[in-house]
Amino acid sequence: MSRSATRPSDQRGTPGTPDTPDVPGTPRAPEAPQSSHAPDRPRRPDRGHAPGGEDAKTAVTVLVALGANLVIALAKAVGGMFAGSPALLSEAAHSVADSLNEVFLLASLKRSKRAPDDLHPFGYGKERYFWSLLAAVGIFVMGGCFSFFQGAEALSSSGSEDHSGYVVGLAVLGVAFIAEGSSLVRALFQVRGHARETGRSMVAELRAGDDPTLRTVLAEDSTACLGVVFALVGMGLHMVTGDAVHEATASFLIGALLVYVAYRLARDARGRLIGEAIDPAQRRELRRFLEEQPEVDTVTTLLTMRLGNESTLVAARIDLVPGLDSEVVEEVLVRVKKAMARLWPHADQIFLDVTDASARDRARAREDRRALDETVAAAEREEKA
Repeated sequence: MSRSATRPSDQRGTPGTPDTPDVPGTPRAPEAPQSSHAPDRPRRPDRGHAPGGEDAKTAVTVLVALGANLVIALAKAVGGMFAGSPALLSEAAHSVADSLNEVFLLASLKRSKRAPDDLHPFGYGKERYFWSLLAAVGIFVMGGCFSFFQGAEALSSSGSEDHSGYVVGLAVLGVAFIAEGSSLVRALFQVRGHARETGRSMVAELRAGDDPTLRTVLAEDSTACLGVVFALVGMGLHMVTGDAVHEATASFLIGALLVYVAYRLARDARGRLIGEAIDPAQRRELRRFLEEQPEVDTVTTLLTMRLGNESTLVAARIDLVPGLDSEVVEEVLVRVKKAMARLWPHADQIFLDVTDASARDRARAREDRRALDETVAAAEREEKA
């Protein structure tokens, strides 16, 4: 036999409640997860219970970074032209790119919350990944390429340099470092809050990077602080030695740093745009939960995909124990999905397909389970290292 059932969800992406009532005598899921069904790690809190709460915090973080970058970009540009410093002009381009990217990220926060429609039945959660990809392109083109250009210009210049404005340039960079550092601290505080909620360490939370908007701001602020250090060293050595090669080297280093950051951000956005599964530990929790249901004989296939920060698609093919009639099967599916929605609130699109598992399907299921266990164990070892 083969039949499927789906659980409706409301327009905001929070889990819906099935209309089908529970039938007396049908086994029910426990109201709270027992030890055998409890997730291996603390599950992600249901952010849908506080609509816009996390997004509001992220928007403030982005606005802080935008304000800092706009002021710093103007100061760097004026100081760079006054001092004739290629490293300072490279940093100005970096700040302009960051400012434009923050506008992209603010747009993504609003557009990703639009309600599902006929053309986009799963909502617009992936808008965040698209705008993060554009931000990565902006960092590469406006920041990285311009920095390489400034470095090449400095090497090819044979004229004598007037260092009278370099003191102003160094002062601008000092102020920029303080401003960028303040924005970075704000982003790190928000990451620390996420780490506490999910039970992860700070390093693990930074690696996970579940919110692409926050991840992009954090990457921009980190590279901005490091870029300011490169520019300070390059300008200082240029003043001391009179050799422009030091500042050109600083521009090349800033350019290389921006290109690398743009590559990492683009790679992450690409993976989620084309359809990325959720964390392996959560996939293992889902599989174990389904396998431990008394009516489930085998979980032949489990597929997941991120649809946004607060939305996940879960599709599973399951083989039930023999002897269940169609009415009981329907009630089992409803009960299991209600229990999954309680344990994993971000799984707002759940599809269960009942199928007859062959010997090959069972062997593949065992192999999938073993591979998933190994992946989770490797990730835990890496996290502890």
